[in-house]
Amino acid sequence: MSELSSILHLAENSVALHGGAVEVKDASAFRKSVGKLVEASVIGTGEQPGWARYLVRSAAQALGIFPSSIHELYMARGRGEVPHTFTVPALNLRVLSYDAARAVFRVAKRMNAGAFIFEIARSEIGYTDQKPAEYATNIVAAAIAEEWTGPIFIQGDHFQLSPKRYAANPEAEIQAVRDLAGEAVAAGFYNIDVDTSTLVDISKQTIAEQQATNVQLSSELAVFIRGLEPKGITISIGGEIGEVGGHNSTAEELRAFMDGFNAGLKMLAPGKQGLSKISIQTGTSHGGTVLPNGTLAQVSIDFRTLKELSGIGRAEYGLGGAVQHGASTLPEDAFHKFVEYEAVEVHLATSFMTMFYDNAPEALRSEMYAWLDKNSAGDRKPGMTDEQFYYKARKNAVGPFKRQMYALAPADRQRISSAWEAQFSKLFELLGAANTRQYVDAYVHPAPVVPQAEFYLGSEAALAHADDLQD
Repeated sequence: MSELSSILHLAENSVALHGGAVEVKDASAFRKSVGKLVEASVIGTGEQPGWARYLVRSAAQALGIFPSSIHELYMARGRGEVPHTFTVPALNLRVLSYDAARAVFRVAKRMNAGAFIFEIARSEIGYTDQKPAEYATNIVAAAIAEEWTGPIFIQGDHFQLSPKRYAANPEAEIQAVRDLAGEAVAAGFYNIDVDTSTLVDISKQTIAEQQATNVQLSSELAVFIRGLEPKGITISIGGEIGEVGGHNSTAEELRAFMDGFNAGLKMLAPGKQGLSKISIQTGTSHGGTVLPNGTLAQVSIDFRTLKELSGIGRAEYGLGGAVQHGASTLPEDAFHKFVEYEAVEVHLATSFMTMFYDNAPEALRSEMYAWLDKNSAGDRKPGMTDEQFYYKARKNAVGPFKRQMYALAPADRQRISSAWEAQFSKLFELLGAANTRQYVDAYVHPAPVVPQAEFYLGSEAALAHADDLQD
């Protein structure tokens, strides 16, 4: 049996391939079997992952599911046509992404939500071993399984330059991000956050000088991404002015970056669309700071800065607003403030991985921790407790244990998925995501993009490990 035939067999022959066109012969049967294609995509061999991904992407369009850009919705918000009554949750799904995304879609259908994003950062792509085509397949397949229709938003989060590798070989590091962006767009990522804020140099005398490299590289990468756009799609591109975990961003930094970026864009690609949002620093750190007893340190967010910079972004630059990173470890009573203080988007990641570890079978968790003791020993600093070490290092075990995760008993996967679903329900409610489908339907008009089998069956770009990238 050929590898394509084996994938069609997994789908119970509910889909067929005719001269490059995919036909869904039995939608109900395909929805029930699509999880098997996900597993072939994640842990299959040879051409099985490629064929599984191609069939899922192609069948999704036949079922009315379209990877889309949130750009026009954010532009409408910048013009004041969409109310500031919600903040878009951007969800980094590191573990069992298919199961987690299914839980998201179930919540979204119940709440009539449409404005939510699935994302993965360059760093996460590395340590979770989820290249763009695999991650997008997990999300699209989840939409199929849960009978979702309409736009879905998949985002490249922190497509970031490594300061270490940039210092050693600037052009090679820039090309690595270009290659990743190309791969992501081909896989259906029509939302990309360009992040060269790692190269902001606060030793320079003026803010414009501090932001100069960030401005130059952000505008160059934005022009490159605009050149990748499929017909009918304007990719939503975000910029970043402050490194998460550094000092809080200021209005002066925002204006220096945006003025420089817009000037650079006008020079490099006159008439091209600019940014849809801007990421800032307001006091959080990615993953939170864990105390010796394993609890998280309390975080103080400068919400006034968040509101001020969102307002400037909209009024002066037509952006959707400011983006909050590193928020998933905050107490629940803080989340409604993102809406109150007009954040356009908030990024959430670490707590979902924590919930996996909390709900995974003890045997698997112990095996993963033993692996960390051996393979991530360098992360154990002097004086660090076990709780601090495992909290810091456990993300490194996600990729190596994908096969074991997908082999979990259905009851175990259901327990984890149910915990996620309850958490997504809370977050969507607190962020005002309910009934946002009306705004998506009004401003986002999906454009069909014919998937290329050659992309899915070709080799994926190598991704060198870097320990200085943000999640």
